[in-house]
Amino acid sequence: MTNLTPQDYKIAWISALPLELAAATTMLDERHPSLRKHPLDDNTYVLGRIGQHNIVIACLPDGEIGTNSAAHVASQTRLTFRSIKYGLMVGVGGGVPSDKHDIRLGDVVVSGPVGQHRGVVQYDFCRMTPSRLHRKGSLNRPPALRTAITTLRSDHLLDEGNKISTYLLPHNSKLSSNFSRPSLDDDKLFNSAYVHVHNSPTCDPNNLIIRRARPGDFNGPAIHYGTIAYGNEVMKDAMIRDQYSKQGVLCFETEAAELMNNFPCVVIRGISDYADSHKNKQWQGTQLPPRQHTRKNFFGL
Repeated sequence: MTNLTPQDYKIAWISALPLELAAATTMLDERHPSLRKHPLDDNTYVLGRIGQHNIVIACLPDGEIGTNSAAHVASQTRLTFRSIKYGLMVGVGGGVPSDKHDIRLGDVVVSGPVGQHRGVVQYDFCRMTPSRLHRKGSLNRPPALRTAITTLRSDHLLDEGNKISTYLLPHNSKLSSNFSRPSLDDDKLFNSAYVHVHNSPTCDPNNLIIRRARPGDFNGPAIHYGTIAYGNEVMKDAMIRDQYSKQGVLCFETEAAELMNNFPCVVIRGISDYADSHKNKQWQGTQLPPRQHTRKNFFGL
């Protein structure tokens, strides 16, 4: 590896959580040494290479999530890495399953324009009415990344599926020791009207929605392309979730706002819950108690 400078990095990968940072770092083909930062840049980075691309990976400060924090991290990144052209906001999110989009835990949702939506729209709990959901905003679309996504979708159709399992194969030794995928039996979707009883360790199985296994479930996650909704509050209401489903929303997340308008970016989410009151971190990953330095978690990318 030749000596690299900040100008050699063109792609920024932003994560919100430490486990997402760990997953991103695991996927590097090669890790690079740290570089001197701009005096006003207080981010911490992981540098490396995936294929032919040099990647800057940044994570939100510990304990800070939300739209403003992600935008701050992105702006700080550009102080040091002035040649950054493309951004990836990668992490976990709440899925929006429907008859049209058979979204399961572990699937991946990639933001992309659909109809009047530009790929990522803002939701607002305060302005919802039973008959209409008010979109507060819509983020700028990154043309070059949209072209790349179009090519990727075409390749998936021609190859009769995605190549996630193939891409993960070289990293299996690291993944097996640090990450694990929960059993498909733990992928449970409940009726929208059934609300989780507070402090109850279990949910009523009579309210489960019975779904057949998909043919490719044992080969890896499915990839969905479409609208992702973002906001400063976590979506935990299945009834409201389903109303957004009618508008084509596939996923909810909490970091994209204020980011894409100033930072050409594609939002990518691994589905870790169903944006309802039953959400837990089983498919997101839970850290082991202090002093134990291994994690058992799953990140569907």
